[in-house]
Amino acid sequence: MKRVLLGLGSNKSFDDKSSVELLGCACHDLAHLLENVKFSSVYKTKAMYVEDQNDFYNMAVLGFMPDNADALELLKTIHQIEAKYGRDRTKEIRFGPRSIDIDIELFGDEIINLPELQIPHIRILERAFVMIPALEILEKVADCKIRKKYTDSLTALEKQGKSGGIEMFLSAKDFIPFTGGSFNGPENK
Repeated sequence: MKRVLLGLGSNKSFDDKSSVELLGCACHDLAHLLENVKFSSVYKTKAMYVEDQNDFYNMAVLGFMPDNADALELLKTIHQIEAKYGRDRTKEIRFGPRSIDIDIELFGDEIINLPELQIPHIRILERAFVMIPALEILEKVADCKIRKKYTDSLTALEKQGKSGGIEMFLSAKDFIPFTGGSFNGPENK
């Protein structure tokens, strides 16, 4: 099985659903796409690139796909999920407000460098709002090399004063009701 790490974020409501509810809806869909899914806690995060917007709610999702799964097919499915919950890439400002954003951070051990997809995600090591929730769910299942890389990157960001503005908003256990159900994984029970 291929390990898949996704980073999710939202800072704009859609269809009378709050950002946290939209994350829950997206996670519900992802739980039917990935096996043995685990959700991190939800973190409230200051906007990073375009600062004049609402705070984001960020989290990570870890799951597994068959060894023959294709990253570009996963990307297409993710774009469908984003569209379902109000994301219209043709009308948004880059790094601006969005109802839902789902990034593929890791896809097994694959390295992909295409215009539409870069894996590992090209900005993961500058984004504490991705690494903190990722470390939370990678703690027991990922290899030590990835955890050390993220921990070292977070330490470097802290020294540069670039890791602030992140606080836990909702624990993984308390987030589960927003997904419409309970899924596998000791962190989520």
